[in-house]
Amino acid sequence: MKFEIKMQYMLRCLELAAHGRGCVAPNPMVGAVIVADDVVIGEGFHRCYGEAHAEENAITSVKDKAALSRSTLYVNLEPCAHYGKTPPCAELIIRNKIPRVVVACIDPNPKVAGKGIQMLRDAGVEATTGVMEKEAIALNCFFMTAHRLHRPYIILKWAQSEDGFIDRKRADVSVKPYLFSTPLTQMMVHRLRAEVQAIMVGTNTALLDNPCLTVRYWPGKSPVRVLIDHRRRIPQHYHLFNGAQPTLVFTQKEEIHEIVNSLYKKGLHSLLVEGGASLHRSFLEENLWDEIIIETAPVHLKIGVKAAVLPVGRNIQLLDKQFIHSGIFNREKPSVMERFANGAV
Repeated sequence: MKFEIKMQYMLRCLELAAHGRGCVAPNPMVGAVIVADDVVIGEGFHRCYGEAHAEENAITSVKDKAALSRSTLYVNLEPCAHYGKTPPCAELIIRNKIPRVVVACIDPNPKVAGKGIQMLRDAGVEATTGVMEKEAIALNCFFMTAHRLHRPYIILKWAQSEDGFIDRKRADVSVKPYLFSTPLTQMMVHRLRAEVQAIMVGTNTALLDNPCLTVRYWPGKSPVRVLIDHRRRIPQHYHLFNGAQPTLVFTQKEEIHEIVNSLYKKGLHSLLVEGGASLHRSFLEENLWDEIIIETAPVHLKIGVKAAVLPVGRNIQLLDKQFIHSGIFNREKPSVMERFANGAV
């Protein structure tokens, strides 16, 4: 008899999994919920890379272990079937006699990739897959992209004026860049920095801004800094070389695809490209991006450095649009934060 699947338990898995954001990279975020007699008896999530997985934490949290034999375990990613830093979760589920498992999506890692589900079914466990699959894939887009496309998940981010400029014309670092961000949007950007593994800028941005590219306005770990500097123009006393965070410098004339491939081989599964405009255009021309985040401030520069523009005719999806009133620029108009997805990838 087919057992009843209740979406609220998978939704709770996704909520639990999100607690691992920024902590488990390069592993996926995973949450697990154990239900017996329509009551949640155990919950867990993957807290830190190398530590116990969500399924183990959920099973450990169950006080009445006898209830496991009549329970259903919900988990947003296929239980692993191999020995890595932890034993196989599928084996643990079987050993604890859990009769039913509901999985949101299959793990694309070749070490798993259906093997966990097969191990469960071979042991007589009733395993169902594909429940809230789309939401589960979106939650772990960094991990999924790395294993499916063998490259990092790439986010292009810039701030601009309403008339499409990212900065005024500047001759050198002594002239400060035009600041479009508000305190709130700065926190939003630094939160994003804390979630990715790498952050990239090009030569001109590094030379004129002397950026730190660290996380300062949000708690979290700073990403690896990536600099494109083919002519070795960036002085060694700049912030990028201060040792606060590792900095990878690409000095050879390499294609964007080659640079991205190199980052993937180094285990960097997510990349935030912060500038400048020519670097953004390079990624756009190659259609080598997954998300674009554009912050538009209610100001007009009339002249300056033109921002990159979204390509026309591509399958670009607007994921989110936020209006942020700050009173810093035009008190009657908000800043706009837009997030787009590349539907062609």
